[in-house]
Amino acid sequence: MARSEKIFLWLGVMLVAAVLLSLHMGRYPLDMGALCRALADAWSGNTLNPDQKQVLFLFFNLRLPRIVTALLVGASLAVSGSVYQAMFQNPLVSPGILGVQHGAAFGGAVGILAFSSMAATQVLAFSSMAATQVLAFIGGALGVGLALFFSMLYPKARFLALLIGGMVSSSFFVALTSLVQYVADPNRQLPEIVFWLMGTLSRTEPRHLAWGAPLMLCALAFICLNGKVVNALSMGDDEAMALGVNSMRMKMQLIAAATLACSLTVVMAGVINWVGLVIPHVMRFICGPDNRLGLLNSALGGALFILLTDSFIRTIWTVELPLGIATSIILLPLFAFSLWYDWKRRYD
Repeated sequence: MARSEKIFLWLGVMLVAAVLLSLHMGRYPLDMGALCRALADAWSGNTLNPDQKQVLFLFFNLRLPRIVTALLVGASLAVSGSVYQAMFQNPLVSPGILGVQHGAAFGGAVGILAFSSMAATQVLAFSSMAATQVLAFIGGALGVGLALFFSMLYPKARFLALLIGGMVSSSFFVALTSLVQYVADPNRQLPEIVFWLMGTLSRTEPRHLAWGAPLMLCALAFICLNGKVVNALSMGDDEAMALGVNSMRMKMQLIAAATLACSLTVVMAGVINWVGLVIPHVMRFICGPDNRLGLLNSALGGALFILLTDSFIRTIWTVELPLGIATSIILLPLFAFSLWYDWKRRYD
């Protein structure tokens, strides 16, 4: 069995264990035995007592949606980061650096500003969530498009131009997001936008997954099923065309899928930094550069990291730390260590 396959199996086992652990952890403890009995009685059609109803409410309305969202957000960020790094042949590229996250954050903030008053009924709430997700995707696409425009202006220094374009794009959409915050209602809309931009899963509800989860799964499935194509494109357009890959079409499709997945993570959980940059680096260091299984390993690694981090921050403190802050605190030192280790391995 290849090393990447062993890593895949280990990550799968660890993810299952993390899901079971996360079900039990939280401000309101959930007894697994009581949950199994309540599920069995509900499946059999037996009358549920108040305690069983409370257990099922806690499971279906709080724990399960939050766990599923954490898995989808972590997998989407890690996979989209892997795709961007392969497509642009630049290991420093990530959804945050390219402007995707800040563009999506601007679109989502506009959605909150425009549609927050529509949440009077479930139908209107679903419509406002769908509209916010569409705006977030448009913002994310504009963010990466602006970065790509800068890179095409300087073809002789495309990598550097791409990073500079990403910085310009991020700064531009950060300014626009600040403008949205400035004009938002300070009593109702502004706190919601600010808390959401910090990155959090605390407001996850089942209706939030109804529209976003299928799209995220489709985008992830499309990317992971094209691991061979990602390998070819990571070697350059000429090599990809020699292998029979329509480089321009596939590159645009993969970038669009990664942008869709990343934009939806912003809608569901706000801006979560460093995951799309560091997790792909860690997976390549452990498993190698092959994307056929590497994309799946990145998805599992990102999902595992976000799930464990979210379980940790909602258990250790009475006041929940925003997820975006926690990921930055954890992953920034890890990224610095990986850079130091890589430099030492090459030059010592």
